[in-house]
Amino acid sequence: MNVLAINGSPRKSWNTATLLNKALAGAAAQGAATELIHLYDLNYKGCVSCFACKLKGGKSYGRCAYQDDLTPVLAKIAKADAVFLGSPIYLGNVTGEMRSLMERMAFQYLVYDKNYSSLIEQKKPVGFIYTMNITHDMVHEWGYDLILSTTEKAFARTFGAIESLYVTDTYQFSDYDKYVVTAFDAAAKAKRREEIFPQDCEKAYALGVRFATKSVAEIGTGQPAL
Repeated sequence: MNVLAINGSPRKSWNTATLLNKALAGAAAQGAATELIHLYDLNYKGCVSCFACKLKGGKSYGRCAYQDDLTPVLAKIAKADAVFLGSPIYLGNVTGEMRSLMERMAFQYLVYDKNYSSLIEQKKPVGFIYTMNITHDMVHEWGYDLILSTTEKAFARTFGAIESLYVTDTYQFSDYDKYVVTAFDAAAKAKRREEIFPQDCEKAYALGVRFATKSVAEIGTGQPAL
């Protein structure tokens, strides 16, 4: 069992990375080999619309042909048994780096037939771990769940199974007094970081355990763990 996690945050040791490491720890506890990749270390583009992955008889049919730092990452994704994609939410969606990965990760397998079928050889679960500053109630009020679920549904069709974890009202700074953030209660944020974030980490760990022990069919298209 090979489980890959990809960090779409510029921070390597903050909320998103911590949760991804917890998910990998859960998978490793079940005997899986694990790896964490930081997207902000890489130099790459999103889909360049060359359509080489859809060219009849082409040498790159079903595979992204564009060559850059993302190329070996896509190869690792193809070989992995399970993948976690983690990102903070910027302006209602994942980071640009994560979105660029998602484009090339999924589009290469998408077939333009009537069923929008998938060319992927090995079905695998994809776990989405989101961190965001807004509260639990605001996720639906602001439409974040609708925005994120659109991509999740495409990934479920392509890869076979998805599950998502929403981690809300996150602690963004080690010292709130240094920033203009009067919309937030720093003490409440710190309290939530101390009391609730450990529970979120437990959820991420449990997600890693499930991905290492359950089949694609057993994971299915899980509902968000809010």
